[in-house]
Amino acid sequence: MHATPFCLMLSCLRVSPDRSQFFRYDSISLRCEDQLNSTGSKVKRNTSEGWTTTCGFGWGGTSSDSTCIIGNTYPSDSGVYWCESGDMKRSNNVNITITDRAVLLDSPALPVLEGATVILRCKAETDSSDHRFNFYKDGRSISNYSTGEITIHSASKSDEGLYKCSISGGGESLGSWLTVEASLPPSPAAPSAATSSVSVPRLMCHLLVGTPYLLSTILLGLIYRDRNRAAQMVAERRGSNDVIMEIIV
Repeated sequence: MHATPFCLMLSCLRVSPDRSQFFRYDSISLRCEDQLNSTGSKVKRNTSEGWTTTCGFGWGGTSSDSTCIIGNTYPSDSGVYWCESGDMKRSNNVNITITDRAVLLDSPALPVLEGATVILRCKAETDSSDHRFNFYKDGRSISNYSTGEITIHSASKSDEGLYKCSISGGGESLGSWLTVEASLPPSPAAPSAATSSVSVPRLMCHLLVGTPYLLSTILLGLIYRDRNRAAQMVAERRGSNDVIMEIIV
C-alpha cells in the first residue's frame, strides 16, 4: 500500500480505493470527513461541460450519510470532486480520472507528507507474467521493472510531478500528479522532570544569597530617611529660636 494520504483541510474528501485513476466499470466510494461537525455534507463534482452536480442528482452515484458510491464508472465520471456542507464549507478538491485504456497508474488521490514512503503501481486490465513496466516522471523514464511498482523512500518536494507508466504490449496510462506536502512542525517539548527538580534548588540558593543584601539595602534606606527627618527637625527648631530672640531685642 502507498502512504496514508494527508489532508490539510478541516473538511476532507476521502477516496476508496485510494487512487486517482480507475478502470471503466470500477466501483468508487467517496466519503466526507468533517472535523468541524458541519451538517449535511454532500459529494459534488464539476462536469466536463462546466456544470456542478451533487451525488445522486444528475449522475449515477448513490448518496447516504456523507458517502457517495459510484458502482459502475464511465469516462464521463471523470472530474474534480469535493465535499460541501449545508453552510457552504468546502473540502479539498480531488481529481478523479476514469480511463478506457488498458493500463492505469495507481497513485495516491490526496497529497502525501514529506518523509513518507510512497508506492506507485502500474496496473493492466489483463494480468500477465510477461509484462515489462516503465515509469515516467514529467515525461522522462525513471525506471524499468518487472514487478509493476516503484517505491519512493522519504518523499520530498523534489518528488512532486506528473507520473505515468507503460506496459510492454499493453500501452500507456494517463498521467497523475503526485503532491508532497511539508511535514507539520513538532510541538515544543515540555520541560522534563529532571530540569524542574534542578531549577528549584538553584532558585532557593539565589534567594538565600540575595536576601541579606536586599534586607541591608532596605535597612540603610530607612536609616537615611530617619537621619534626614532628624536634621530637618533640628533646622526648624533653630529657625524658630532665632525669630524669638529678634523680637525680645
